[in-house]
Amino acid sequence: MADKKNSKKNNRNKNYDEDYNPRFKKQRKKVCPLCSDKNFVLDYKNAEMMKKFINDKGKILPRRTTGACSKHQRDITLAIKRARAIAILPYTQD
Repeated sequence: MADKKNSKKNNRNKNYDEDYNPRFKKQRKKVCPLCSDKNFVLDYKNAEMMKKFINDKGKILPRRTTGACSKHQRDITLAIKRARAIAILPYTQD
């Protein structure tokens, strides 16, 4: 009797991997926009390019959102802070 219960339990999930969860889809890893495009130059004077890396409230977007590597995320942060200091970008949006 106990063997039948265990065999039913094992057969139910035989098509799935152990870490499979139907609620969550595996997402592709984001590629750094600065590493992938060699012609893309980060410049603090170009406000339109910097706006891609800040949200609607004016906060700097994290790496998981932008997809940038750690080296370039530091460069992005530095460029945004420089642009804010010389009033190209606002500190906050109202």
